[in-house]
Amino acid sequence: MECVIYGEGTDRVRQVDCGEPAGAGRTVSKHLRELDEGEFAWVRLDSPTERELADLTEEMGLHPLAVEDAVQAHESPKGERYGDVLAVALRTLWYIESASEVETGEVMVFLGPRFALTVRHGWADPTTEAARRLAADPERSSFGPAAVLHAVLDVVVDSYTDAAAKVRTDLTDLERCVFSSSRDDVTEQIYTLKREVLEFRDAVRPLVPVVREFVTGSRSLWPHDALPYFRDVVDHLHRADAEVRSLDELLNSVLDAHLARVGTWQNDDMRRISAWAAIFAVPTVFTGLYGMNFRHMPELHWSFGYPLAVGVMVTASALLYRSFRRNGWL
Repeated sequence: MECVIYGEGTDRVRQVDCGEPAGAGRTVSKHLRELDEGEFAWVRLDSPTERELADLTEEMGLHPLAVEDAVQAHESPKGERYGDVLAVALRTLWYIESASEVETGEVMVFLGPRFALTVRHGWADPTTEAARRLAADPERSSFGPAAVLHAVLDVVVDSYTDAAAKVRTDLTDLERCVFSSSRDDVTEQIYTLKREVLEFRDAVRPLVPVVREFVTGSRSLWPHDALPYFRDVVDHLHRADAEVRSLDELLNSVLDAHLARVGTWQNDDMRRISAWAAIFAVPTVFTGLYGMNFRHMPELHWSFGYPLAVGVMVTASALLYRSFRRNGWL
C-alpha cells in the first residue's frame, strides 16, 4: 500500500506511512482529517483481499458492492456513483508480441471529496506511470482527486494505442503470408489473433460511453479546467476504439481471403489429379483391352502391332498433356 498527499504546487507532494493494508483504515482516516485546504490523498493498493479492504471500506465510505467488484476484478469497464464516491472500473491490457496474446488486468478507481483510491490487479501497473505524470505536472493537482482519474485513464488509453499498433504489425505479417506464393496454412494464427482482438475490443468499447459521460454529463464532478484534459482522453480513446474496429474488420477480410486461397489450392490440386488421371487412362484402356487374352483380337500376330499400340498410347498421352498444360491444369 502507498499513500501520497497532493497539494497545489511543486513542493506539495509528500508520501506518508499508511501501515499494513489490514489495519490501514484508521491511519488513512487520520491523514484525511489532517489534510490542509486544497490537498487530497491518493491511496494505491495492489491485488488486495477483501479483508485488507475492510477497514478502508468503513473509513472512506466505500459501498460494499463497489468493494466486491474491486476485489473480484472481473468487471467490465463502467462508472458508478455511490453517494459522494465515484467508482470507475478500467481494463488494463498489454500485448505479448512473442505469443501474439493480449493479457488483461483491472484497475478500480474510487474518487471521494478529498481522496482517490486505486485497486490494481494484473501484471500491468498504470498507477506508477500515472503518479509519475502527475508529479511532472503539479498544476493538475489543483483538479483534486479527478487528477488521479485523468492520469490513470491517460496511461490506460495510451497502452491501448500501443497495443493496437503491435496487433496491426502482426496483422500485416499475416497479410503477407496469406498473399505470398507459399502455401502456408495460417488459419490457426488468424483465429488466435482474432480472439485476442475480441478481448481487446471488450476492454475498449464499454469504456467509451463511460469516459464520454465525464465530459458530457454532470460537470460538477470536477473543476471546469479539468474538462479539456478529459476531452483529450476521449479523443484518444475514440481513436483506439476505431483502430480496434478496423483490426477486427481486417481480420475478417484476411480470414475470408485465406479461406478463398485454400479453396483455390484445393481446386488446383483436384485439376492436376484429374489431368494426370485422364492421361493415364489412355494406356490403361489399351492395356486393359489387350490384357483380356481373347484368341481372336486384331493385330495379335502382326509384327508391328506392339510398337503401334505403344506409339498410339504415347502420342495420345502427349497430346492430352499438352492440352492440359495449355489450359493451366498442369
